[in-house]
Amino acid sequence: MNRTLSTTILTALLIFLIGPFLIIVAASLSAGDTLAFPPQGLSLRWILKVFTVESFRDSFIMSMILAVGGTFVALLLGVPAAYALSRYKLPFGEVVNTIVTLPIIVPGIIVGLALLRYLVVPFSFSIGLALFLAHTALVLPYTVRVVSSSFNNLRSDMEEAAVLLGATRLGAFFKVVLPNIHSGILAAFILGFVTSFNQVPVSLFLSGPGVRTLPIDMLSYMETTYDPSVAALSALLALMSIGIVFLAERFLGFSRYV
Repeated sequence: MNRTLSTTILTALLIFLIGPFLIIVAASLSAGDTLAFPPQGLSLRWILKVFTVESFRDSFIMSMILAVGGTFVALLLGVPAAYALSRYKLPFGEVVNTIVTLPIIVPGIIVGLALLRYLVVPFSFSIGLALFLAHTALVLPYTVRVVSSSFNNLRSDMEEAAVLLGATRLGAFFKVVLPNIHSGILAAFILGFVTSFNQVPVSLFLSGPGVRTLPIDMLSYMETTYDPSVAALSALLALMSIGIVFLAERFLGFSRYV
């Protein structure tokens, strides 16, 4: 009886989690002219149309630049910060850790409004630069958190042994520490990329004429058009996220280290 109940609960949970995605996929394959479920026949025309919409292509490139570039810069800043916070007892370590974590705690709409009011307007930053800085700031907490966990799980005496055997502190970091936490860095990159690419509240405040991310462009498209194109694009983006995780597991051995 308990096993039957557990199976029923698990099935219901899977339906609850996967159900919306399946509905979107079904709607994207509709042959009708309006977004509807159940689909009015089956067709691939709306999936093919996604690749012909110029605004989708431009905003996709912008989102990719922000996600990849912002996550890369966040890793450059977050890995040293995580190392210092996990290896040394800094005088204001807890304060720094709290400040770094704030973008996760504070709602995105407040972060976007604050960045617009106190960063973009006073310093007259361009829209592209403001978006890049905002996405980097949003990804940084995830980088510090995930990489810090990897540092905490790595025995510090491995690094000390390398130093005792003649390696410099910097050399021990690159030759001993980094190879042993590469799974954490990979996890931080994937999490940061997905977070940045799908970011809506902050991008909504900082987007402008000619510079928009893909989620914001999708919202604007739905204001004037109610065809299944957005559902098709949403399904493709979800499949892209699944593909990124699958490739990381398949070729980089992600599942063996986490």
